[in-house]
Amino acid sequence: MIVANGALGSVLATLPLPWPFERDYMQLALAAGLVIGICAPLIGVFLVQQRLSLMGDGIGHLAFAGVAAGLLLEVWPIWTAMLVAVVGALAIEWLRSRGRTTSDLALALWFYGGIAAGVVLASRAGNGGLAIVPYLFGSILTIDASDVRVIVILGIGIVAAIALFGRALFAIVVDEESARVAGIPVGAGNALLAVLTAVTVVAAMRVVGVLLIAALMVLPVATGRVVSHSFRGTMAVSAAIGAFAVVAGLAAARQWALAPGGSIVLVAAFVFATVSLVGGRRKRPPTPVMPVPRPPDELGRDDGHDHTHDHTHE
Repeated sequence: MIVANGALGSVLATLPLPWPFERDYMQLALAAGLVIGICAPLIGVFLVQQRLSLMGDGIGHLAFAGVAAGLLLEVWPIWTAMLVAVVGALAIEWLRSRGRTTSDLALALWFYGGIAAGVVLASRAGNGGLAIVPYLFGSILTIDASDVRVIVILGIGIVAAIALFGRALFAIVVDEESARVAGIPVGAGNALLAVLTAVTVVAAMRVVGVLLIAALMVLPVATGRVVSHSFRGTMAVSAAIGAFAVVAGLAAARQWALAPGGSIVLVAAFVFATVSLVGGRRKRPPTPVMPVPRPPDELGRDDGHDHTHDHTHE
């Protein structure tokens, strides 16, 4: 049975899990995947509301540079990726909040700078450059107990932060000016959201990879916004869809020998497409009816007056 430490590993160890999760490596993958499948949409809800849907993708490129630096320096890539991702996230937020550049331009700067730095550092890492592939596309089936333990600890920290500061973050992402008037520290809240995004990206590197984590942060949220009409409801639905995408994606990956990270994201995309199609049909407005022109009066001319109350005979 699963030997991962942590509450989630203990719970899974006591459950009679059926195929395809009867093997140890699948149980480890399920434990790590569920943590990321729940936490990524929880952070994505705030990013989508703030119109920063690509924030996860930009920080993912920075984390890629951090992984390459770790391989070059021969240290555990998680720590270097965490350092680079957190510093980069705070820098993006600083540029955005100071008005030095627009949000999309700030993200683009780190997009291309991060991926270029990662490529250069990976080329200098020698054979270590091959070890960067699992962090790019995910390698959830090779996760061991220590990886699951780190992911669970990071996930608990993310959920705890949302539980403590979720109301303040909600006020900030809805209307920064109103939040500032209400006395909420907007700068600190935005910095906290940036750091939580960086932590989520780093935690998800081995699950879906830095190139696909943004999809897992956005697609379940997009589905939740179609289904639910409240922020809290969107969070609950998004987390449930993220967990479902992990379970279904892992099952499909084992059944048909597919890439697990890509399978998880494709399930999330399929759910969004299906819900959008069904929701769009239900919310389709009625076909407008062309007004029927008023017939002319008895003499065959339309004088512009309303004759509905005129007598038939003089």
